[in-house]
Amino acid sequence: MPTGNTPKPKARRPFPDPVARALADPTNLQQLANRYDPNDHGVRDAWEALVFTGRRCSEVLELRLECMAVHRRVPFLWHDQTKVGNFDEAIRIPETLYLRLQKRQQITLNRFEDRFGRPPTPKERAGLALFPSRNRNPKGTVSISYTFFHTGFSGWLEDLDIGAWVPHQARHTLATNLLKHGAGLHHIKKYLGQVSQRMAEHYAKVASSEVDDFLERLWVAGPGAAEPGKLLVVPDEEMTKAEAEAMALDLARGSTPAEGGFCTFQPVVRGEACPWNLDCHNCDKFVMSGADLLYWRRKAEQWRTMAERAPDDKTADYLHELFEPTARAIDGLEKALASLGLLEDALALDLRRPQDYFHRLWSLAFRASDLARDEPHDDTPDLPEDTE
Repeated sequence: MPTGNTPKPKARRPFPDPVARALADPTNLQQLANRYDPNDHGVRDAWEALVFTGRRCSEVLELRLECMAVHRRVPFLWHDQTKVGNFDEAIRIPETLYLRLQKRQQITLNRFEDRFGRPPTPKERAGLALFPSRNRNPKGTVSISYTFFHTGFSGWLEDLDIGAWVPHQARHTLATNLLKHGAGLHHIKKYLGQVSQRMAEHYAKVASSEVDDFLERLWVAGPGAAEPGKLLVVPDEEMTKAEAEAMALDLARGSTPAEGGFCTFQPVVRGEACPWNLDCHNCDKFVMSGADLLYWRRKAEQWRTMAERAPDDKTADYLHELFEPTARAIDGLEKALASLGLLEDALALDLRRPQDYFHRLWSLAFRASDLARDEPHDDTPDLPEDTE
């Protein structure tokens, strides 16, 4: 008869930083492979795939041999999101994970050839598991079980002495990190697949705990303001948690990203067209954040170079005078960052806006040498077949 005990709640917390570091340490990963997977079923490879992709454990363990492909020099992982009904779903993966799984493919193929004395046929390749089990699996189509994987994972955790955790928490860790770096919940749902409303609320709660990092994005007035470089927003040490969260929400809702900063003009924030034809750098509604310092330093270097190459002193003086409001804004931004001890961090930050991370344009890359080739081309270039 059933015992009637209340089932234990599922672990939904992300890994704490010390645990995450221990589970990603190369020495510890090698220990997982050597001690808990002596026959090399691919337990370590499966675990690293879980960490990099945030997939469910079954979606990784049941990968097929032909689960990867490179499209336009970008590696993709194809898997079955069976819980959501998205069969043959593709996500982008890092080059390091692609190379690791490529080695796993070769190991699986070598074992097939050792058993049958020949390479698999195309039909057999399509049915092969990437992580095949060795128990009652002559054709290599059955994957290792979750029980097998979890047994090794649990023993590994005991050796590391870092507490009791489950592999699925890697998924929550990835979601929380994406939120921390600016991705919206709609991005999380699209990338991770099915995310319930309850989980979305949980992620939002975790993200609000990162409000201190968010408030480090101090803002100063832009070049078009009456006082360029004037400090507009800075966190207060005596600010309560509720006030900090309200301030963070206000910053997020009251602005929209622009080149080199943010637009605070409310009609534009709500989605209407800009009445000044996007002339942001000469607009008093434009503000600069601490994350934009390198962008403006490069702008200053460009103007300085143009002034040095001016044909006469009069033109050079005119260029310096034209850029003077922007220079004052940059100086104000640097002073504000230095006063908070964030100047070195700002100078080390050289990233695109995190909210643009999932945009397709950032995933397209071209070599400068390829673009600079002197080749004749028509007025109407051919488009890729999948371009709509």
